[in-house]
Amino acid sequence: MATPLLSDIHRHVLPALPAEADVEHGEVFTRRWVVDLILDLLGYTADKDLCNATLVEPACGSGAFLVAVASRISASCRTHNRPLGEAATAVRALDLLDRNVQKSRAVVEKQLVDEGWQAKEARQVAVSWVEQGDYLLQPDADHRADYVVGNPPYIRLEDVPDNRMAAYRSACSTMGGRADIYIGFYEVALRSLNPDGRLGFICADRWMRNQYGRRLRQLVTSRFSMDLALIMHDVDAFAHQVSAYPAITLISNRPQGGAVAADTTRAFGSAQADDFADWYAEDSESITAPAFQAARMPHWFPDEDSWPAASPARLALLEELTERFRLLEDTQTGTRVGIGIATGADKVFLTDDDALVENDRLLPMAMVRDTTSGTLNWNGTYLVNPWTAAGDLVDLTAYPQLAAYFEEHGDVLRKRYVAVKQPQRWYKTIDKVDHRLTRRPKLLFPDMKLTIHPVLDEGALYPHHNLYFIVSDNWDMRVLGGLLLSKVAEAFVEAYAVKMRGGTLRFQAQYLRKIRVPDPAAISKSDRTALADAFDKRDVKAATEAALRVYGLAELPD
Repeated sequence: MATPLLSDIHRHVLPALPAEADVEHGEVFTRRWVVDLILDLLGYTADKDLCNATLVEPACGSGAFLVAVASRISASCRTHNRPLGEAATAVRALDLLDRNVQKSRAVVEKQLVDEGWQAKEARQVAVSWVEQGDYLLQPDADHRADYVVGNPPYIRLEDVPDNRMAAYRSACSTMGGRADIYIGFYEVALRSLNPDGRLGFICADRWMRNQYGRRLRQLVTSRFSMDLALIMHDVDAFAHQVSAYPAITLISNRPQGGAVAADTTRAFGSAQADDFADWYAEDSESITAPAFQAARMPHWFPDEDSWPAASPARLALLEELTERFRLLEDTQTGTRVGIGIATGADKVFLTDDDALVENDRLLPMAMVRDTTSGTLNWNGTYLVNPWTAAGDLVDLTAYPQLAAYFEEHGDVLRKRYVAVKQPQRWYKTIDKVDHRLTRRPKLLFPDMKLTIHPVLDEGALYPHHNLYFIVSDNWDMRVLGGLLLSKVAEAFVEAYAVKMRGGTLRFQAQYLRKIRVPDPAAISKSDRTALADAFDKRDVKAATEAALRVYGLAELPD
């Protein structure tokens, strides 16, 4: 039932669009050598009989991709003794704007004529290839492709006219939140691929890491093979300068196989692109060249939460460790990552007055400032604790000092969202206190730090919500602390975490959970001792040397 509706939307939306000059279409035109690189990487080459393949370009603009495609199809026709007319259905290109349709037809026709074909047949092929339409709102049956190539539009979904935005959200399940519409182009293109079909886009790489790309990452990891991510942030890839942080991505409609992570420098241009394409085709080992570096990996990263960002060599290492080792948070070892208590009113619930209320209503709290030196140094902060050991709110009538204190601050406490929702429980903290946690040895991590900074609490304090913690049934916490103090553990967080100004990292639970660790029973006695000693001495170098041995690594690449 959905397809007729979308077709109907497509027929009626276009005439209702504002004047072309008034619409931001997100057009960014790609340089010819970049187009040729993408086609080479995909294997869309003239030695193949390209009349037997279907290539789709979803938003052809002024024809930057189509000129190169036309040249390759021309050469293919001559190589395989095919008349040009037999290529009339080999390409399908769309664009919203009639001016772009006309430009693209003209450049395709000119290219084919320049290649020696008759003007009439060149014009017929150009008209057959290029049509006006909205790629995201086409029936699925019109999309089937062996190759999808292009440079999808760079435009925020909320900048699209309301009627089309609603249609896009209906058509593309991955376009959640404040997505850029290129998310929809990826989704529709991937759905369109024939078995073993391939997508090659140059596009902003934000979707690989940010929240609005999560559904697209999930689609890719569950059904497709991420073959290549070639980062081109500093490369002059477009006709006009943009701040889109582009990357070339190749994705295939097949189970996940080997993958390549690559990065470029400002020196990457046409000649270096040829070198990269040759290296990629040869299936050779990882490479470091002046203009690019690249690493081959047996798989891409399986998690849709976020894909890591690091040098290709570092990404290859992390992927290898992901394959060989288990996650830090693990039921087999009883290891858990969590966050300290959020109160909703720290000015009321936190105190350094040890006589403020009844003694058993004061819970010693670990604060970020207590962890600064690397050894826990408690500064005397307490939680004014409304929770019993059983996890219930205390009866205030049994604690007159506590009752009087909370009533003194009743206006503040009752205005909180948690109190408005449950007015009879107006003096609760947002999170419950788990009294078992206080007594457990735990590693504490300040949320924001330049480097990883585990600090051991032997079992005396309860963590504040600016601290994350790790507890475990099997790990010796000093040994684990040494492992997590190392640059190997930090590499995981650095690759996944949001970086703040000045290079500060966020050591939140979601990033700590990305760390892979060995089985604690598999670590030799000498390495356990080395890790524990390094942790006690806050010796990052010694911790890293021991961690490299434990992980079976010779070095940690930059």
